[in-house]
Amino acid sequence: MSPELLRSPELINLHPSLGDVCTAVGQGLARRPRQLPPWLLYDQEGSRLFEAIGQQPEYHLTRLEQHLLQHHREQIRDCCIQPNPGVPWRVVEFGAGSARKVAPLLKALQPAAYVALDISATHVHRACTRLQAIHPHVPMVAICCDYHQLTTLPDHPLLQGPRLGFFPGSSLGNCSRPGALALLRHMAHLLGPGSRLLIGIDQPQQQPHGVAALEAAYDDAAGISARFARNLLVRLNRDLGADFAPAGFAYQAHWDALEQRIEMALVSRVEQVVRITALGETICFAPGERLITEHSHKWSPEAFLSLSQKAGWGQLRRWCDHQDRFSLYLMEQAPHLCANL
Repeated sequence: MSPELLRSPELINLHPSLGDVCTAVGQGLARRPRQLPPWLLYDQEGSRLFEAIGQQPEYHLTRLEQHLLQHHREQIRDCCIQPNPGVPWRVVEFGAGSARKVAPLLKALQPAAYVALDISATHVHRACTRLQAIHPHVPMVAICCDYHQLTTLPDHPLLQGPRLGFFPGSSLGNCSRPGALALLRHMAHLLGPGSRLLIGIDQPQQQPHGVAALEAAYDDAAGISARFARNLLVRLNRDLGADFAPAGFAYQAHWDALEQRIEMALVSRVEQVVRITALGETICFAPGERLITEHSHKWSPEAFLSLSQKAGWGQLRRWCDHQDRFSLYLMEQAPHLCANL
């Protein structure tokens, strides 16, 4: 296939329907405390703001992960080709966003295909189009979806063959502990027997100054994280006919030592009433009441290994930064383990 034919990746749009959005919002607002699923944050503007968060000086996770991927790409490749050298992998990225982190993998592995899954159709298609120009010999397809809800990956020629899942950004931390276990099992189902998974995991910081730095990473001085959270309200106003006043909510990011997670929330500054036309509901917020936008759980290596084993994944390799703050894990479903390289 000529490079010219690969410069416009196909887009498969499986975005949740408006009815699904209404259901998710209604259920989330009925919880105590109120909490909405994090995928609602990622409309086109939310996806743009999230990429900007990763460039802020306080947000070290992106830089640590990119360094690990770049520095260890040959080791990742060598471990992937064992014990079946020559088998062409299909790289399936969950929550691809701008698809900037996958570049070292594509260069090292030269996969048979790259498949990007993301909730924002425009964002993921643009990302794949940009990436296709850099890697013209790797066929690509963008799939707009909530991968948590997929029962199976689309029956597409680019997905026929061994699959390497790629789940960067410590996005597993958005799930509750039971939810993380369910998601890892779901990924095993979607990727199929014999698949592998390369996943980035952020680790808890034990020192007091580490906690302060961790909170700052989710509440940057430039206010991008706060704009990202408030954009959720803008989206609800636009898509569901709500009348949230974004300025009526303060943004808060707090480390919960007991749960080992950052909790991000919008906090009502005053008593206020919000009407949501699509739901036919009126929601009352008391002063100081929180609307949780997302969590970011942190996993020690021991805790993550225990979790992943329960989900049916065995660890092949782990790479971490010199301060042991962030890890990349290469996992497999098959029983044999890759020898240390």
